[in-house]
Amino acid sequence: MTIERRAMLAGAAGLAATSLLPAAASAAPDGRKWVIVNALGGLADPNIQGVADPFSPRVLGEAHASGVTAINCTLGYVAGPAEPFEKSVTDVAEMDMLLRRYPRELLKILSIADIRRAKAEKKVGIIYGFQNGAMMGKDAARVDIFANMGVRIFQLTYNPANQLGDGSMAPGNRGLTPFGRDVIERLNAQRMIVDLSHSGEKTCLEAARASKAPISINHTGCRAVTDLPRNKTDAELRLVAERGGFIGIYFMPFLNISGHARAEDVLRHIDHAVNICGEDHVGIGTDGTVGQIDDLQAYEAVLAKEIAERRAAGISAAGERPDTYPFVVDLRGPDQFRKLIGLLAARGYSSRRIEKIMGLNFLRHAESVWGG
Repeated sequence: MTIERRAMLAGAAGLAATSLLPAAASAAPDGRKWVIVNALGGLADPNIQGVADPFSPRVLGEAHASGVTAINCTLGYVAGPAEPFEKSVTDVAEMDMLLRRYPRELLKILSIADIRRAKAEKKVGIIYGFQNGAMMGKDAARVDIFANMGVRIFQLTYNPANQLGDGSMAPGNRGLTPFGRDVIERLNAQRMIVDLSHSGEKTCLEAARASKAPISINHTGCRAVTDLPRNKTDAELRLVAERGGFIGIYFMPFLNISGHARAEDVLRHIDHAVNICGEDHVGIGTDGTVGQIDDLQAYEAVLAKEIAERRAAGISAAGERPDTYPFVVDLRGPDQFRKLIGLLAARGYSSRRIEKIMGLNFLRHAESVWGG
């Protein structure tokens, strides 16, 4: 539905916290009964491009096999020639139509109760989220329209600047605009989650202070571990956590300065986020799907074309190149969540801490914003 990168295709409390963990876990916990929330992801078949209905039997089967309970899926305008408001309204309406087509498989998420219902009924919950506030135009009251349509997560900016504030790739780091403050006030009134994933540092810090409700950084890495603009500074991570928010670690090339991220990089960034934010504020937002890629070599050509299109549109980020993957090569496909659970257990994380990271922390955060 969107044309941005992932949908075009298919976090002195410091180091001591980890050092106190046991050296190893005897066995990985069984996460099948857990609520697993991907704070930014999608459902699509990476082997097939441009289909009108992304929810094929294979896509739905792999989603169920992954064990994911709910996914924040990007809808609406991100970049390109489409009129942002019209594009966003159309996307939400089209997703509503698709969910009505698959009522036994998928569930629109409006509340915490809906996420728990999705788990109980063995459905995959779809949380409607935006990744660019451009569709606001000059009218903050448009927030009410999208809230009534069921959008539950609102990211203020993508990588460039917009009328709400500067993104992570905007050169000025000018922060939140007065209109951005108006939009945040409206989002708070509508009990929508304010997401600062792609924002510049000053925009993030100012938004976290301006919001009356805790904010989220749904998909990011830690800049202290890998110094790239799409990763968040310790100041951002710490402030968001201190104000009750949520940080989701992605499975993206920005986790390693080489651009070739692996599972060990995901673990290093989770370690750092837990050390900075505490274990109650860190989760996952992979920024990818759970679909298995049949031919990775053939897929590389699709990725190279995608990067070229993103660069031409002015929406790419430092660290993404034609030879990088928008996923972690050894932590992908339907087994990615089970693999991560096992790796965290082997690292000495307790079952309870892992369960928080895999979903409970997002539930806590969402409940603090959405209500019960």
